[in-house]
Amino acid sequence: MINISLFVPEVLAALGADEPVEHVQAAETRVAIKRWGAGPPVLCLHATGHGGGDFAEFARRVSDRFEVIALDWPGQGRSPPEDGPPRAARYAEIVLGLCDALRLDRPILIGNSIGGAAALEAAHRAPDRFRALVLCNPGGLAPVDAIARFAIERMVAFFEAGACGAPWFDAAFAAYYRRLVLPRAPARAQRERIIAAGRALAPLLAQSWRGFAEPEADLRALPAQVSMPVWLAWAKSDRLVSWERSRRAALRFPNRKVTLFRGGHAAFLEDPDRFAMQFQAFFHANPALTSTGDQTGRGISRLVGSSAP
Repeated sequence: MINISLFVPEVLAALGADEPVEHVQAAETRVAIKRWGAGPPVLCLHATGHGGGDFAEFARRVSDRFEVIALDWPGQGRSPPEDGPPRAARYAEIVLGLCDALRLDRPILIGNSIGGAAALEAAHRAPDRFRALVLCNPGGLAPVDAIARFAIERMVAFFEAGACGAPWFDAAFAAYYRRLVLPRAPARAQRERIIAAGRALAPLLAQSWRGFAEPEADLRALPAQVSMPVWLAWAKSDRLVSWERSRRAALRFPNRKVTLFRGGHAAFLEDPDRFAMQFQAFFHANPALTSTGDQTGRGISRLVGSSAP
């Protein structure tokens, strides 16, 4: 058997979960996955330029009660690249294919950033396949207006400069992650691994940011059509995927809970103890998630948590 990990640069492989991992065929590509624990399945989808290692600490906290499965998107972590740019719609196809390949029984989807957008798209396409959504600063819910287009253009230019070898990029990328994206101390280990991979990630990040301005990236119409339980676990200091700009669309989920966390982009990395505690509370508070009957969210009462803005 070919060891696909040998063909993945070490700085990218370090973003995935620790070996051993499995490589699974899903939606005509191969992705690396890591499994922890046993129980109701929880499928974790990371942000662009990250990896399944983002969820290792979350798994450590909940794997006594849940089976946690984290994937690496193509060309990230320990997954080999595929043709085509990173897009949430494509990632949703991979999610559905992975659920088929692993025969997952209605997993809970946890998605961060583009992973959150992919989770929302997958749940909208196949609502009966999932128990619930946990969306951590997901893409697609903020309007793509003049402010957003300006920010996207600047970020694309930033990462294109890194891809072209700009000498200042490494220091700027490190400052970007330490001050804006993952500023809190609990995220330090994974943050430093991402920083070390910054130049290798720059071309993919430029492609990803370019996609955020495309019409297909606008998912604001979907929340009203998703009836399953949804927990919006938002890192409140995010300046690029802010709660304020996403709030209007986010509050259209009929069965939602909103919790604001300390952090810049990923609550499960930056506020891990509280996130794990709140995740388990969300699960156990919803009969639709713990029962063996209908788990599609139909007939569930509105779930607006006390910490909702």
